[in-house]
Amino acid sequence: MSAKWSFFNGSIKPEGWLHKQLRIQADGLSGNLDIIWPDIKDSAWIGGKREGWERVPYWLDGFIPLAYLLDDNDLKNRAKKYIDAILDQQRADGWICPCKTGEIPEYDTWAVMLITKALTVWYNYSEDNRIPEVIYKVLYNYYSLLKSEKIHLFNWGKARWYEAFIAINFLYKRYNEDWIIDLAKILKAQGTDYSLYRENWKRPLNKWTYETHVVNIAMMLKSECVSCDILGEEYTSLADINLDIIDKYNSTAAGLFTGDECLSGTSPIQGTELCSVVEFMYSLELLYAYTGESKWAERLEMATFNGLVGTISDDMWTHQYDQSANQINCVKFPGKPIFRTNGEESNLFGLEPNYGCCTANFSQGWPKFAQSAFLFNENSILCALPVPCLLETDDVTIKLESNYPFENKLKFTVNSSQDFTFKVRIPSFALNIKADGAKFDNNNLIEYKIRKGDNRTINIEFDTEVVLKKRDSGMYYVQCGSIVYSIPINYKKIMHEYERDGVERKYPYCDYELKCCSEWQYEIKSVEKSYNHKGISDIPFSSENPPLSVNAEVCKINWGYEDGYDCVCSAIPQNTQPISEIQKIEMIPYGCAKLRMTELPLIE
Repeated sequence: MSAKWSFFNGSIKPEGWLHKQLRIQADGLSGNLDIIWPDIKDSAWIGGKREGWERVPYWLDGFIPLAYLLDDNDLKNRAKKYIDAILDQQRADGWICPCKTGEIPEYDTWAVMLITKALTVWYNYSEDNRIPEVIYKVLYNYYSLLKSEKIHLFNWGKARWYEAFIAINFLYKRYNEDWIIDLAKILKAQGTDYSLYRENWKRPLNKWTYETHVVNIAMMLKSECVSCDILGEEYTSLADINLDIIDKYNSTAAGLFTGDECLSGTSPIQGTELCSVVEFMYSLELLYAYTGESKWAERLEMATFNGLVGTISDDMWTHQYDQSANQINCVKFPGKPIFRTNGEESNLFGLEPNYGCCTANFSQGWPKFAQSAFLFNENSILCALPVPCLLETDDVTIKLESNYPFENKLKFTVNSSQDFTFKVRIPSFALNIKADGAKFDNNNLIEYKIRKGDNRTINIEFDTEVVLKKRDSGMYYVQCGSIVYSIPINYKKIMHEYERDGVERKYPYCDYELKCCSEWQYEIKSVEKSYNHKGISDIPFSSENPPLSVNAEVCKINWGYEDGYDCVCSAIPQNTQPISEIQKIEMIPYGCAKLRMTELPLIE
């Protein structure tokens, strides 16, 4: 089996609300890390004295597509400045990471995998003709060191061996040399076989391991689809097997899985690390392109519209390390954190709460989502994600006018100088589907034969219904389409400006605590079947002006606090007896409610 779909790189431009979202990111933390954050602006990757391992490659992996999707010359030039500096320090033998020769055996080569991945991203957008040879030299040097046993995979490199295959596949398409396949085999042989650790995913422990680390797990899901072809192996749907187990024992209502920092069970008060959200998204993008199975695209929408939005501030200047489905405060824990292996500041909104990996890595979330909107193969173009954007190639232009997921109307304007099949993915939850006014009964793909010279408009619309879904815990959550709804909690925002370890936090990239100042102890009776569309503001997923809402009936209960805390609600209500009359309340999208109650008991 080979990949069913390929990505357009540099041919997609976001429009409408999606362009607004990417512009907010560019004007926020992601677009300014090289100006304000020492680990990027003074990194060893560019000759400085700060971190010289994963942070610059992580940042470039998202900053580069952001710059090109927005066609922003300033961002492009700043990205090129970093690429030039990195290439300038490549040694004659191919080694490119910022460490001395004698330090290489102790240098975790996860950074080799990550920088070559970022360089492929740069090439895909810039077409910089230096890059194939640079990657060739890096990976041949890596192969020589591994083959001669001068180095071995360990720690992060061992746990993330599959990440090297982004660059390996890129290289093999261009050079087709046997040593590249041999490198792939060495990496898999030395890398972690996660199938040996599935039992460890079923019972969370307050113990840190690579095999249960939530980011490793999120990355691992794509391992087979990126490696099986070059290894000459059959695709066996390992992602399905692994995710079924992870979901059963660690899922959240938002379509994520817990991990604070390692897999943490199904409790709605356990956290999910932001790095795992964007890596999960990337795995889902690759899984959908490889298999063509719609379930991966639908899961991608859920992770994006809920999990990604819900853990980053509206202005995208601050983020959490850990988000939770039921999150009544985001404060510095005075004692032991509720999280299993993360620290006391992990759920603050800030510059680098708990640890700086997410500060650099969250940049990839929205740009890679946007570039996945359209896919292609030899004879077809597919609208995989029906978000507003423009596809322009030498032969085809497709403009999609849409407010999805806030509305379910899609207008495509197609112009073509060649024949091709145009396909539109329809989500499984779509109801009353109409294509150009005609009823369509199949929740899968709508196909159109486009002829050379065609200039046509295609209109598709469908309905979605608000539903209550039951969790294994016996609690319920509200979902409509790809969006989960929460009861929002009002909060007092407390700003903290300070300096630590040479890193300054000051407005707008300081730290914030969010302290609850409204009622949150509810159980739910019912929800209306339709949602309220309130309009999209300049901040698409605005906390103050949410674009959607759902009317629900609730009543107050004595929910209670988790034992030992006065800032964390009990995982399961201590008492579900109503203590008030039924009242109507407005629920808003999970991502818009920074403090929220998402999983709720149902009044029987």
